[in-house]
Amino acid sequence: MNRPAPLVVRRPEGLYCPQGDFFIDPWRPVDRAVITHGHADHARPGHGHALCSMRGLPVLRARLGEAQSFQGLGFGQRLRLQDVWVSLHPASHVLGASQVLIESASADGHGSERWLVSGDYRVQNDPSCDAFEPVKADVFISETTFGLPIYRWPNVADEVALLLDWWQTCRDEGRAAVLYTYALGKAQRLLIALLRLAPLPGTLFVHPSVARMNEAYREAGIALPELPTPPAMLSPGAMVLAPMAVQGSGWMQRQRPALAEAMVSGWMLVRGHRRRHAGVRGFVISDHADWPGLLWAIDQTQASRVVLTHGQTSSMARYLKDQGRDVDTLETEFDAQAADV
Repeated sequence: MNRPAPLVVRRPEGLYCPQGDFFIDPWRPVDRAVITHGHADHARPGHGHALCSMRGLPVLRARLGEAQSFQGLGFGQRLRLQDVWVSLHPASHVLGASQVLIESASADGHGSERWLVSGDYRVQNDPSCDAFEPVKADVFISETTFGLPIYRWPNVADEVALLLDWWQTCRDEGRAAVLYTYALGKAQRLLIALLRLAPLPGTLFVHPSVARMNEAYREAGIALPELPTPPAMLSPGAMVLAPMAVQGSGWMQRQRPALAEAMVSGWMLVRGHRRRHAGVRGFVISDHADWPGLLWAIDQTQASRVVLTHGQTSSMARYLKDQGRDVDTLETEFDAQAADV
């Protein structure tokens, strides 16, 4: 039996829906794009028109500027694009992150075949963004950033408690601290978790890039306080949330040697990644699904066919095939190692 024409294919510009004439997270400028979320490997500038979740509008405008033409769509709202219906569903990950459901349209206004494109997602819930929503589909195109059995996330509250203990130790030793975290998503998640544990060991600062994303979150209705950006010199006991890009900066050099460094990332679960960041303390908190989370999300779709994209596709494909699943892989230009994790 022949399969119907695919609702999503790969083109040089990115993932493309021929029946709706639009791309999903294209890596080159296109006329019409559906953007799943605001991270730089998925949200790139220069598109003629971009559709995203209503919740993600402030974030995408902060990242790509007001010049980009955006249309916001409420979660679960269906929009007809030529011969398909499109709807967006919460992917968690970061504020406004969406799974894209594409349904081939029929004359009676209902959908027939359903394809779901995950974008980046996690299944752990927290107050910084909308909870992940399982969606049923015939074909599920899923990311596999952490698609190896070794990736099983520890309890987030336990990792935050360890982080707080580390900060307290830094203060007791007369040192300031820099916590490397991605400016969009991870920083806001950590801020909410830390501020619930007040009083904190010292003054908390945020890098200007984090402050800019905090403002976008506030615009979307997420309660975050306005925190100061760091001064020229940090006092002992202070901590600043900053992107990894500041590590070799002149500002960082001025802080040493009385400065402790830590990183929050799912990669810090693996010894090899910890070795590459010698002298930097690691805390394992990720905004992607781990191995059990990926398997759970795939099962929830009840999809008869699974297509795996960026990340550990080969390992996950072998596992699913051994379980009797119909599995393909699809190469993309999304960089799982460089993306926020």
